[in-house]
Amino acid sequence: MDLIIGGAYQGKTEFAKEKYGLSDKDICVCQKDGYIDFNKKCISHIERYSFWCVEHDLEPDEYFFEHLADFEHTVIISDDISCGVVPVDKTERAWREANGRLLIKISDKSEHVTRVFCKIPVVLK
Repeated sequence: MDLIIGGAYQGKTEFAKEKYGLSDKDICVCQKDGYIDFNKKCISHIERYSFWCVEHDLEPDEYFFEHLADFEHTVIISDDISCGVVPVDKTERAWREANGRLLIKISDKSEHVTRVFCKIPVVLK
């Protein structure tokens, strides 16, 4: 498993497509409905999955890691929602914290972790 993180609109998906030879059909783009297609080579916007979990009183890392075997060869992409002003809204704060916990566990299990800024990859692991 590999993890790619970075701010919104920084070129994470384009980087993943180039590095891993992915096409649009290889990528599951998470919506805020909690669905993840584990048959895809890449899962993008995992932070939306985290939001769905928080709204349904679930811990995203627990459910996600129940399916660890399903995505051990998957590229995971997440917007970095940890920077900036701490949200006033309780749900958004909980989302930020839950997504952080999820990314910590994913990065621990990942072979490679890359931060993308202005489409420039910075290897973290």
